[in-house]
Amino acid sequence: MGKKLLMLVGDFGEDYETMVPFQALQMVGHEVDAVCPEKSAGETVKTAIHDFRGDQTYLEERGHDFEVTATFDEVDPAEYDGLVVPGGRAPEYLRTYEEVLDVVRHFFEAEKPVATLCHGPQILAAAGVLDGYEMTSYPAVRPEVEAAGCSWVDEVTVDDNLVTAQAWPDHAEWLAEFLKLLGTEVSEAEPAAADD
Repeated sequence: MGKKLLMLVGDFGEDYETMVPFQALQMVGHEVDAVCPEKSAGETVKTAIHDFRGDQTYLEERGHDFEVTATFDEVDPAEYDGLVVPGGRAPEYLRTYEEVLDVVRHFFEAEKPVATLCHGPQILAAAGVLDGYEMTSYPAVRPEVEAAGCSWVDEVTVDDNLVTAQAWPDHAEWLAEFLKLLGTEVSEAEPAAADD
């Protein structure tokens, strides 16, 4: 039985950290609503692709247009089984919306599964929900999440209802751990033969 999941997105969120989890979670049977403050279902956010090319920090290039699938103001977090918070540049301003922070607080107060990576924990830190957790994030966000009361580690981490990763190269392990928190079982089977 698929779960109903909420994903917080915004302009210039990391492309891979938005697109890949959105599609992968749907692929295994979950319903995912992607929402953004001030956006309605059918509107889009612009994503960014972040990469390292030998500079001191990442380079940002324009990604895809990603369609918001539900209207933020019409979403009731109580109707969702889990939350996904991608990284990129979007979390830096999404955390300034009190209604976004209220959504995050709901998932922690209800002890529902939450998956975040990269800069996504900036939103969790602003919501005041990280105290006492062990977690990871993009390394440059470490001071911020530690100041919010958590213990930072250098690997994909699961602590109670929270699964965290540093960036999109961690997708396979991060998503697998989130699926376990959701109670999703994925099994391999022989491919069905095509009918002639």
